Formats: sequence, C-alpha cells, structure tokens
Amino acid sequence: MKRKPIFFWTAICLLLFFPLLAYINLNVQAAPFLQPTPFPTPTPGPDGRILYTVQEGDTLNRISAISGITVDEIRALNNLSGDIIAPGQVLLLGLAGPAQPTEAPGVTLPTNTPAPTPTVGVSTGMMCILLFEDVNGDALRQTEEMPIAGGAISISSREGEVSLTADTTGTLDADGEPLPECFDDLPSGDYNITIAAPEGYNPTTLMNYALTLGGGDETYLDFGAQANAETITESNADGAAGGGILGPVVGIFGIILVAAGIGLAIYASRLRS
Repeated sequence: MKRKPIFFWTAICLLLFFPLLAYINLNVQAAPFLQPTPFPTPTPGPDGRILYTVQEGDTLNRISAISGITVDEIRALNNLSGDIIAPGQVLLLGLAGPAQPTEAPGVTLPTNTPAPTPTVGVSTGMMCILLFEDVNGDALRQTEEMPIAGGAISISSREGEVSLTADTTGTLDADGEPLPECFDDLPSGDYNITIAAPEGYNPTTLMNYALTLGGGDETYLDFGAQANAETITESNADGAAGGGILGPVVGIFGIILVAAGIGLAIYASRLRS
C-alpha cells in the first residue's frame, strides 16, 4: 500500500484546525462580560446633603473608594461604630454647598439661606445660629422642636481676623418661636462655624460648617442634637418623683374623707336612738 505524502496529512490537519479555531473564537466573543454592581452617583438633595442608598454587595471600603471619602469620614458622618451596613440604608457622604429654597415643611440642617446680592458699599454681614432639639433624629427642624440651651458656638474667620464664642440660650420670642444667636457686623470673608451640644445630647447633624459671608448677607444656620438615653431616663425619673409627692397628699385627703364619713355615721346613729 502506497503511503500518503506528509504534506497531505498536514493539509488535512489545517483544514480541520481553522474551523475549530473560528468556532472557539465565536463562542468567546459571544460570552457576556461580567459587569460589576452599578454604583448610583450620589447627588446633592435640596438641602445640600449628599446621600447614598446602600446597594446589595456594598461595603464601606467600596463606597469609600468610589465616592472619594475615607471610611473614617463615612463613619463620623453617620455615627457608625463599625463596618456593618445594610441594603436600603441611607448614608450621608457630605455637603455639596448651600441649600436651595424648598417648599417642604421644616428647615434643612445645617444650611444657609440663598445669599442676596451684596449691597454696594457694605462690607459686613450677619450670621444667626440655632441649636435645636432634634426629637425624631431626622436632622430637619420641625415647628414643635425647641431650641437647646447650654450649647457652645465658635465662629472664626479663615484669615484669623475674627474669633468669637458664645453659648446658646434656648430662648423663644413673644410668638413662641426659637430665637437664634445672632452676630452682627461680621467682616465679609470665609468662616468656620463649630457647634458643641451640651452634656446629655448627641449631634444629629454636622456640627461644623464652612461658608463665605458677603457684604450685606444675612445667613441662618441650624444645628440639631438629640437627648441621649441617660438624659431621657433622668427626665422620666424627675417626673416620677413629682408624682411621688402628689401620692401621699391624695392618701391623706382620702383618710380625712373616711374619718369624716365614720363621724357622720356615729352622729346619725345617736340621733335615731
């Protein structure tokens, strides 16, 4: 039997190899690429806060890497003590700037009102600061949430020309509205404002804020704090103590009534006899 030349078998192999290679290449191209979980771009809300809703598979490290802020900053902004987060949880990632006007009830915190056009020839402005009790902890002041006394306010200009401190008084005006602590005739420029809540309260908003004060500006800043568990317990205990004083008085009054009833019964018995 005559053997086939070697080039014959080589040609046969090539004819089989190229279709197989084309088939493999087609399957590779048709295979879908693995896509990472999409990361919704956090955008500032009407109050200037940048909020992000946690997605499935998110971690603090992933959110930090994509948003550009550190894990420690995320923990501080959201009062987190660990790394546990859950899908659907809303995280504060920072402030984008002054809030825009909104018709929603309440006041967004902290924020400043839209800056008016600087008055020609005026080089000073006014800044008013309110520390309120954020009862529901939503960082938004409701009409029924009252001011807190005993907080500390610090205002300093970045140039070092102004350095002011004051305490919050927690006072109300004649209509029952909170009176903020106002600072007049502040030179226009860049300022840092820091608020410290009094003992027994935990902050529910950012407690430091930076802004630029222009000539003729009137800027209002609101900061929130919430009574901690110890303060609430002491308040309840005071209320119970008040009730404890009333209890003995009611008891004594009852004894007097019983004694009077017995006396009337004895007197009526003697009249009958």
